[in-house]
Amino acid sequence: MKKPNYAIIWIGTLLLICLHQDSWFWDDHQTLIFGFLPVGLAYHAAFSIVAAIWWGLAMVFAWPHDLEALAEEEN
Repeated sequence: MKKPNYAIIWIGTLLLICLHQDSWFWDDHQTLIFGFLPVGLAYHAAFSIVAAIWWGLAMVFAWPHDLEALAEEEN
């Protein structure tokens, strides 16, 4: 298996950290998504879904399979 590019994982993680600080929606109390959901809450819901997908992909591509195989051999 090809070694993953860890720089992409780090850049994506730093991007998520920056996007988590959503100061642009703090003062918007009027905008509703789907007519009932405040825009800040909708943003955080979407952010949580994107973060879960990101970490799932990071785990799939950066999981140390060689170390896991080594640990299983020792048992």
